[in-house]
Amino acid sequence: MANPAQVTGAPEPVRAAPGAFLTPLFTDRRVAAVLGLGFAQGIPFLLVYATQSAWLVQAKVPLATIGLMSELTIAYKLKFLWAPFLDRHDAPLLGRWLGRRRGWIVATQILVALALAGIAFGDPAHWLAWTVAFSLALGVAGATQDVVIDGWRITAAPPEQQALMSSWSEIGYRIGNLAAGAGALYLSDAYGWRAAYLCMAALMAPGTIAALLAPEPPAPETPATGGFVETVWAPIRDLLARLGPLAVPVLALVAGFRMPGYVSSAMAIPLFKTLGYSNTDIATVTKLFGFWIALGGTFLASAIIPRIGMMASLLIGTVTASASHLALAYLAWHGGHGGAAFWTFALTVGIDGFAYAFASIVLITYMSRLSATAHAASQYALLTSLCALPGSLLAGFSGFVIEWTGFTWFFVGTSLIGVPVAVLCVLVARWHGPMEAPGTAT
Repeated sequence: MANPAQVTGAPEPVRAAPGAFLTPLFTDRRVAAVLGLGFAQGIPFLLVYATQSAWLVQAKVPLATIGLMSELTIAYKLKFLWAPFLDRHDAPLLGRWLGRRRGWIVATQILVALALAGIAFGDPAHWLAWTVAFSLALGVAGATQDVVIDGWRITAAPPEQQALMSSWSEIGYRIGNLAAGAGALYLSDAYGWRAAYLCMAALMAPGTIAALLAPEPPAPETPATGGFVETVWAPIRDLLARLGPLAVPVLALVAGFRMPGYVSSAMAIPLFKTLGYSNTDIATVTKLFGFWIALGGTFLASAIIPRIGMMASLLIGTVTASASHLALAYLAWHGGHGGAAFWTFALTVGIDGFAYAFASIVLITYMSRLSATAHAASQYALLTSLCALPGSLLAGFSGFVIEWTGFTWFFVGTSLIGVPVAVLCVLVARWHGPMEAPGTAT
């Protein structure tokens, strides 16, 4: 069994010459490809539920129902179940032409575009079942796209280039999120929701072009024996064996780390709409302004982790992210829009977005350190599913809670969820020791 310190330690700082980060974008087609693929990854998730919740509010769908519809993202929490099979088998038709990794990428992107078009031709005010069915299909296609793109990124470049590949993938992802958030909201105000979703379907094209231009890595060497249970269990068994006695507390920490954020985000846009902000107001503040705020949180996390260590960064991340929900509680209590109230809205969203971005990068780094090279795609899918599932399940009841407590006390409650997570983080650090030894799981 490997020393757990090797799978939880902070990465050593990387010092590169000025311009070294930008140069590969123009000299290495893998880096250019991962930027486009990251963009494609950033589009589906918000359109399954978060951005769509503004449409649902306009369609006068009850808040309780909107809260339940957050469960349409369930595929992102269960993707670890089919991730190992994507490592073993080629995509129908496209796999023979493009190879296993790129074949699956293009196949999932086609499915994402079709699902977006399906939602576009729906009408949640009069036929909610249509919207639910195609949103669920979009979630499955988007989650599968995440798995296959992550698998391509991990296998297309050697370990020493993974930090660079991940950075450009994250930049592409944030730009895709900007398009699916601000872009869709702006388009909905100007041309309606049908045009907005059809445009989002068309925006999958750059990702498909990136996949076609990307090099195909060697097919993964996966054993051909074993049925469904063994295929799914093998990467889990490896992870549990390496973590040893710390498996339960470490996995509980991963599961709880973003729980407050998932519960809170389910009702953020409904709060903004209830306070009277337009889709354009929300897009400007949460997406355009929020994009730069999120980049600031990302850069700060990248700079802090090598300096103070992994566990200290995790503690700061969970405390600040949970505490930031008090800003949303203040906005709900303050109410109103326009004038000074608009700047209260902007400041509130900025605080919450900065803390969320910081905590997300810290957690991504931690989960990446936990994943073994031999099972990187499957174990990373497992950890991201574990991270998202508890919070997503709780988010499904958020509308009912708000009907009972109101928005203000709801966001106070989501901030308090982070208290036991912070305590667990401290306990894991004490049980484990410093946990700062550099190294990666293998």
